[in-house]
Amino acid sequence: MKKFEGWYNTNYKKLLIVPILLIILFSSYMIYFYNQNNDFTKRDVSLSGGTSITLQTEISADEFTEALSDVFPDIEIRTLTDNTGKQTHLIILVPEEKDKIIEAIESKLDLEITEENSSIEFTQGSLGDEFYRQLIASMLFAFLLMGLVVFITFGESKIIKAYATILTLIAMKITFPTIFAISFLVIFGMIVTPIYGLYFSSSKKSKWILLGLFVSFVVFYIFPYYPIVFIIAIICLWLYARYSAPSIAVLVAAFADILFTLATINLIGMKLSSGGIIALLMLIGYSVGTDILLTSRVLRRRNESVNSACLGAFKTGSAMTLTAIASIFVGLMFIYRFETVLNQIFIIILIGLAYDLLNTWLTNVLIIKWYAESKNKYDKVKK
Repeated sequence: MKKFEGWYNTNYKKLLIVPILLIILFSSYMIYFYNQNNDFTKRDVSLSGGTSITLQTEISADEFTEALSDVFPDIEIRTLTDNTGKQTHLIILVPEEKDKIIEAIESKLDLEITEENSSIEFTQGSLGDEFYRQLIASMLFAFLLMGLVVFITFGESKIIKAYATILTLIAMKITFPTIFAISFLVIFGMIVTPIYGLYFSSSKKSKWILLGLFVSFVVFYIFPYYPIVFIIAIICLWLYARYSAPSIAVLVAAFADILFTLATINLIGMKLSSGGIIALLMLIGYSVGTDILLTSRVLRRRNESVNSACLGAFKTGSAMTLTAIASIFVGLMFIYRFETVLNQIFIIILIGLAYDLLNTWLTNVLIIKWYAESKNKYDKVKK
């Protein structure tokens, strides 16, 4: 064990090559996928628009596919079964309008579609696209809020925390201008945060910056300009990197979780639904939890080595993740044959949690160890 610890202490920085190469590899695949499909993932009818028919029938999915695939090349058919494995329903998904698919089923399969034997849902393409954009905006903003929470937790400069909070509040209002609860939270935050910043500011420069940020908030509150959100995100990332290395470590690990999971979804040919994006949001929250556990344990250790603190956090964090994986896997086994949206949610969370083990205990732990040991050396020199 001591030999391994000695080797690890000497070579741990070199191990960062592994996550860097993985991020480059998965990013390259996602760029290639985007060039081929004009999107970062394939979407089902709930996000792209189309018709979903749940039909009570004994005709097999293969017969439906054979009869309809020449007219609807993008048709997707799922089978629902009872506890004995007997087929009870088919779920038919097509990007076309409902009248076309109903007419094709009735003419080619001699099967009448009625209210008693079917349930039909139709999503317009424009509505699906708008819903998709809103979900993506929610996911991107979840990253921004996550970064702020981590920065407030581990950042050292109170005035910089105030800057980051105001910038995030501006982005929040621009992204979700019509949601009352968010508007209330933003206004409350813009009352409290500048006061907090002024209390801890020790120079005229910081006070002028706070005033400038407040004026910017008023301007963008009246005249929202969406592209400014991306500029705010870049500024916040710079603040996190400049004033809190642990915050960047957590963000990198969470970003890698989502990147690897999305790439895997595309590789296995899964079409993302609204439930899938919700699963990605849940994954962001879970991955941050284990990253914060590790970071807190290492940075707030007392009379304990960095390696010992990392090992203690690993025992707790990996046990949490493995327990979650086991429980979700069991749940998936019970519901898989019912072909519900929970299938995709559970599968995405399982994939994401597996990658979270890698990104927390290889990527994040190496960055935190590097930071903690560098900080120890700096503190010793300072003394």
